[in-house]
Amino acid sequence: MTHLNIEIKARTDHPEHIEAILLAHQADYKGEDRQRDTYYKMTGGRLKLRQGNIENSLILYDRLEVEGLKKSEVVLQQLPDTGEALRQILDRTLGSWVVVEKRRKIFYLDNVKFHIDSVEGLGAFVEIEACDQSGSKSEAELREQCDYYQALFGIKADALIAKSYSDMIIELESTNKNDLSSV
Repeated sequence: MTHLNIEIKARTDHPEHIEAILLAHQADYKGEDRQRDTYYKMTGGRLKLRQGNIENSLILYDRLEVEGLKKSEVVLQQLPDTGEALRQILDRTLGSWVVVEKRRKIFYLDNVKFHIDSVEGLGAFVEIEACDQSGSKSEAELREQCDYYQALFGIKADALIAKSYSDMIIELESTNKNDLSSV
């Protein structure tokens, strides 16, 4: 099923502060997920397999990587298990592109999902995803929700991230390879 997301991603030096605000607003805490996202080679959009102890899914999305609010068209298929067999099939047929390992705390307030992430090699982040799965909310309403929570958390414009974790990991690996080759 395709749905609309309006989302932001930002660096944070104080993930515990954001968590405290969410809990003070009676957010539904789903737990801490240890996630492995494997991205696959393809043209147009992105395909990733998420394997975790809470969330397991195959996700296809198309999103412009810009700072601030991002609009995504998402097709998500929940998986009944960790998807290890599916990972092997996708690795063999498409070839994996990059793997992102993270610890993610997951919260919900109505239709808005919050992630407090610790990404291996990159640091701490917060993501705000205003989702419309039923077609009942307009894009403008979703944008207003993201703006509200960005202000509530005190997220400044210079903390916003335009890139996906996958792009950031690729850049980090490229920088590390260049550093090694200059030694």
